[in-house]
Amino acid sequence: MYTEEDYIQLSSIQHYVFCPRQCGLIHVEGLWAENTFTTKGKILHERVDTGEDETRMDRRIVRGLNIYSKRLGLSGRADVVEFITSNNEVVPFPVEYKSGKPKDNISDLAQLCAQALCLEEMLNTPVAEAAVFYGKPRKRLQVTLLQELRAATENIIHEIHQMIETRDVPRARYEKKCDFCSLQDQCMPRTTGSKKLENYIRGIFTTDEETS
Repeated sequence: MYTEEDYIQLSSIQHYVFCPRQCGLIHVEGLWAENTFTTKGKILHERVDTGEDETRMDRRIVRGLNIYSKRLGLSGRADVVEFITSNNEVVPFPVEYKSGKPKDNISDLAQLCAQALCLEEMLNTPVAEAAVFYGKPRKRLQVTLLQELRAATENIIHEIHQMIETRDVPRARYEKKCDFCSLQDQCMPRTTGSKKLENYIRGIFTTDEETS
């Protein structure tokens, strides 16, 4: 069990899967910057959060629900949770909203799974399925929360806790995805760890030692 002071944010899961260094810069170093992608996501979430709760047929739709897990040391806000009545039971069904399209990693699925784990703990009821709504195809992707995804999600959460506890932020390493990161200027992946830069700095110190 974690205390509230040690809780990590739900958003850190997506940051970590995209890039552990980005996660460290945000959640350890406290850095942040906006770009086109983060702004679009922010606008979409603001629209979802400002919507009113409502009831449709067999479901109660709750927006901007604060959730947490003491076991995982995790807290945040679920975009939408649909409480569906079936066979006289109420089953939570979290829905995460994303402005773009499905990704080629598990960042969205892990963030969604983490929401389900929080709801299971808070409400003491199983959450077997959830969904991600993507803005580009304007379509829901229904997700079955299998044990494999649950284990991967808990492992990611554990690794984030370790990073924050040790304050050990990974070194930068340039990849193509860096061009889409809002923290590219702060991270400087094209220079940090560069052999040319290291050799240049090493040359300066060598010159200084020879002339001193």
